[in-house]
Amino acid sequence: MSQPVLFEELATQNGRRIGVATLASEKTLNALSLDMVHLLTPQLRQWARDPEIAMVLLQAQGEKAFCAGGDLQKIYTSMREHHASPARDDIRGNRYAAEFFEHEYRLDYEIHTYPKPILCWGHGIVMGGGIGLMAGCSHRVVTERSRLAMPEITIGLYPDVGGSWFLSRTPGKLGAFLALTGALMNAEDAKFTGLADYRVAHADKQKVIDALLLQNWGDGDDAAVLGRVLQQAERDVAADVTFAPSALRDNFDLINTLCSGQTVPDIVDAILANKSDNPWLQKAIATLTAGAPGSAALALALQRRVRHMSLAEVFRLEFVVTLHCATRPDFVEGIRALIIEKDQKPKWNPARLADATPKWVDGFFIDPWPASEHPLADLV
Repeated sequence: MSQPVLFEELATQNGRRIGVATLASEKTLNALSLDMVHLLTPQLRQWARDPEIAMVLLQAQGEKAFCAGGDLQKIYTSMREHHASPARDDIRGNRYAAEFFEHEYRLDYEIHTYPKPILCWGHGIVMGGGIGLMAGCSHRVVTERSRLAMPEITIGLYPDVGGSWFLSRTPGKLGAFLALTGALMNAEDAKFTGLADYRVAHADKQKVIDALLLQNWGDGDDAAVLGRVLQQAERDVAADVTFAPSALRDNFDLINTLCSGQTVPDIVDAILANKSDNPWLQKAIATLTAGAPGSAALALALQRRVRHMSLAEVFRLEFVVTLHCATRPDFVEGIRALIIEKDQKPKWNPARLADATPKWVDGFFIDPWPASEHPLADLV
């Protein structure tokens, strides 16, 4: 059986090496599994310690997706089993979910704090857990076929993997809008939000790699060396390669107005009342309409809570909230309706946003661990 992540090292002209990690589960659109996490984390740590490794390239096999999100099949099974157990109200009781999210968040944090440049080639679909991998990389490339989104509202979750932190730092009210609508972002959108740094033609990928192999690594600032190569690749995009304009930029003032309400119901009502004939906006509104009301309330509550938190504190908070989601009905129901049985008819609980009261939301923030015993207590 082939490994779901492949590793190699490329020799540069001055003797340094580039570590290459390739997600290799093309049939699942490179959905991030626990096995992939357990392969990536120790390899990244090894490369971080190796003085001969100048930088890391994180990429994926196939033309369709960098990473379409987390592998939800086992999480679904574990939630079903936990919900049927006597310990169903204890968020620590679902051992698989606790292991998966602890190690996924550790990997994401490792990338955010990595001591060497990491280039993420975010081609094709980049969603949920895929954005979790990409967001922390020092140099993030999107292509003419990149499609990014945080559509967790469709499965009864919220934008996790640090999403509470990085969405709250997008321009204006875009973070709230993206969390509520799961709106699709192209390359220009990703740059506008700060989730990507460079837009490069996918056909030029090998040229970029060839250029990286010719650089004088270790003679100065390796991050600047990588940045210059990517800037040149961005300038060299051929005239016949088309990057669609940013819908987020074009609708920025409208989005800010729609999301300026004082409460979650105010914001949701304003978005749903918009009668735009723009297909992109219509799709975003349709996603919010069909999404879990509880996820809407939880996502915005998180974004407001994390504004002045460190990234480590955010991952610790999200870990607690996510395990609460795993004990509640919406997350398992959303996966059932969207992925397992695919009937597209989730029965959300609460079914109405009015029932996702502040008291209901506060229940997701109850932390059963003393601070020193939190599974992510060592993140600093």
